[in-house]
Amino acid sequence: MIRVGVGTPRQTQIPPMELPRYGAERLSGIRCISTNLKSEPPNEAALTAMALQRLDALVVLNITGVGFTKRGGGATGYVKEAYLAHLVANNRQLVTTKSSDMSMVDAGIYSHISPPLSLDALADQDFLELVESLEAEFSREYVAQAVDADHDRVVIVGVLTDNTSPQQFEDIIAELARLVDTAGGDVLQTLQQKRSRIHPQTVIGEGKVQEVALTVQTLGANLVVFDRDLSPSQVRNLEAQIGVRVVDRTEVILDIFAQRAQSGAGKLQVELAQLEYMLPRLTGRGQAMSRLGGGIGTRGPGETKLETERRAIQKRISRLQQEVNQLQAHRCRLRQRRQHREVPSVALVGYTNAGKSTLLNALTNSEVYTADQLFATLDPTTRRLMLPHAETGAPQETLMTDTVGFIHELPASLMDAFRATLEEVTEADALLHLVDLSHPAWLSHIRSVRDILAQMPITPGPALVAFNKIDQVSSETLALAREEFPLAVFISASQRLGLETLRQRLSLLIQYAVGND
Repeated sequence: MIRVGVGTPRQTQIPPMELPRYGAERLSGIRCISTNLKSEPPNEAALTAMALQRLDALVVLNITGVGFTKRGGGATGYVKEAYLAHLVANNRQLVTTKSSDMSMVDAGIYSHISPPLSLDALADQDFLELVESLEAEFSREYVAQAVDADHDRVVIVGVLTDNTSPQQFEDIIAELARLVDTAGGDVLQTLQQKRSRIHPQTVIGEGKVQEVALTVQTLGANLVVFDRDLSPSQVRNLEAQIGVRVVDRTEVILDIFAQRAQSGAGKLQVELAQLEYMLPRLTGRGQAMSRLGGGIGTRGPGETKLETERRAIQKRISRLQQEVNQLQAHRCRLRQRRQHREVPSVALVGYTNAGKSTLLNALTNSEVYTADQLFATLDPTTRRLMLPHAETGAPQETLMTDTVGFIHELPASLMDAFRATLEEVTEADALLHLVDLSHPAWLSHIRSVRDILAQMPITPGPALVAFNKIDQVSSETLALAREEFPLAVFISASQRLGLETLRQRLSLLIQYAVGND
């Protein structure tokens, strides 16, 4: 098959989505012949286009003596010289040379450019042997870099805008990398860009998209993750230009929730959140969403696969919402039963991975699953906690509920789907806000949790702030936290430090909360 394009190799390159996908150890099976009126080797733009398409080879024919016949018979000219360029594996050694023999393309891809060749010398080139040797090289490099086949190979893309400080941006990117790791991905590289405003079509602009595409080709990545929510059209534009799947931060969080949900209620709410996220993103999924039939007898008022799938998802969402409402009513009855027994309750809230489940285990001698991961547990867990009465000192039964961890800019779909879980927060007599003091962004985490609590339909009860993991922080950080939050409690749940003080402060908090009801 021959494809003809007018323009530079960069302008006429084949879109990544139309290229065959053989993997990082293979070339595309396509060779490009380009003509040039200037006597020069391929420039960086041409080499970048070659790398993006993983061409078997790029041949540049320099034409000279161009003219036109008197009777309009067309252009005349002859090939003065030819250049043959092809990719070579990245051996991770920086090569610097002033000659045109080796040219390093951005993102670590190396290309070899031959010296000027005659057409006869070019015709004698054994391209099959060249491609086989190149792919053997790429295969060795790929095996050396290969990770577990079950893991996505991920490139993270972050955009620093004017309303975000550099430190906040670093925290967001670091958290996104942990989210990807928790979801089972392997972060190969992080690309960052500073923009005054987000590009409406591609978020990062065409030039940066080309850099991302080149990085994906270089590293053999199969997934690109953005640090912000993407619109359906932005996802389609990016995937068309980059050539691999593109997801946003919300989709990564949803994937983690789908992996972590254990109970029927948790799975129900995760599915609802995923379907609500997916529904507006059905448009533009290619031929799979085209009209059901085609040809004679199928034209007319039919419906597309897109419409069929959208209607099925809407029905499923309605059914799931009914089940979530039933779950909500069931939990409401359980809470009323507890309130009838006049047993006070405390909801354990905090940023994800703050150590809530570890603290619950330490206070109640439970065995709730714990791990150094984001969103290690999703389903609310209630355990009985015996606290000393604030006045008499006698043991007082209290119920403590471990809730789902919060996160910066918790997706709205998750807020809606987990309303039955989050109601445990609003119905509790008091809150214990646990903070991971060892995290560099602990102040930002406190603000994020408070912002989410402020969005609750019912104002939660009074809260006690407890700083966790004090055994892992410096004296300066401790002093700053004590100055900022003089009424807070300082503990280490894993080392069982400060738990007795916490029990006493919780007892006082509950007495205050119940006394003001």
